[in-house]
Amino acid sequence: PEINLAAWVSNRFGRRLFRMFFESYTEKVWGIPCTEISADWAAQRIRGLSFSALVRHAFNGNRSQIGKNSIKTLIREFHYPRRGPGMMWTRIQEILEQRGSQVILDAPVDKILWKEGRITGIQAGDRLYTGKHFISSLAIRDFFEMMDPTPPEDVRRTALDLQYRDFITVGLIVRGANLFPDNWIYVHEPAVQVGRIQNYSNWSREMSPEPEKTSSLGMEYFCFENDALWCTPDEELLMLAQRELALLGLVNPEDILDGKVVRVPKAYPVYQDSYRQSLEIVRRFVATVANLQLVGRNGMHRYNNQDHSMLTALMAARNILGATFDLWQMHGDSEYL
Repeated sequence: PEINLAAWVSNRFGRRLFRMFFESYTEKVWGIPCTEISADWAAQRIRGLSFSALVRHAFNGNRSQIGKNSIKTLIREFHYPRRGPGMMWTRIQEILEQRGSQVILDAPVDKILWKEGRITGIQAGDRLYTGKHFISSLAIRDFFEMMDPTPPEDVRRTALDLQYRDFITVGLIVRGANLFPDNWIYVHEPAVQVGRIQNYSNWSREMSPEPEKTSSLGMEYFCFENDALWCTPDEELLMLAQRELALLGLVNPEDILDGKVVRVPKAYPVYQDSYRQSLEIVRRFVATVANLQLVGRNGMHRYNNQDHSMLTALMAARNILGATFDLWQMHGDSEYL
């Protein structure tokens, strides 16, 4: 019975391949055993992939193209902004401001004011923002903690039970171009803590300060906020990343020129055993708040891709204009539109 990720993967690939290619990496990402992770995660993230598909891809991989029937996990071609996805948000801000809208940054929300059936305003710093409609991409747990007055205790307690996995990227500038051909490498080796290595220079050469001489790498570590790894000083994290990169045989330590640490809280909503029941209670409550819509990965507690997160927000905006999209029903291949 496919009651957890271990069973879901083993049924499709066998126990041995599960242990070789899924177990170690997945437990690095989530920090809990695969037997405690919902099968929903695998069904959503490894959809369409099978042992036979992997064999075909191994012999025909270089000819894989984007197409109607292509397996999303194995796609080799896609569009990418020259200097990273941040270019999109910079451009959106420019367009909004040109049209007279205001974009307010560095204004963390303190309180979400509401009364029966409606959000009435947002307190951020010493300023109150009011409006007719509200769209939130806050983590659900944070949203319910900020609600004033406190929502019903059973709903609040359920929302606070939702869990998240946090994320550290140690960015390194390395001497040399074309270090390896992949955009990213998933690291199964349990002897190192790093879970994934991104080669940003293979996404776009403009992601490196000197494209012909250097490469930009991201050593990615998964953790829980305030655990030992999260609290490790930046200098020690830089040394850890350099040691592990050398241990894996990818880069000589003397070729590492510079580095920076970036911490991202609540990067991944966790699909623990009870998340479905918790999310259903939250959804029922949100349905009673007429002028509120939740969007995005954390707003909907759904481990989706960036394009799907953007799509939920676009549909929410259209709902304000009169459409009747059910954002919670957007699943399946709509994640990849």
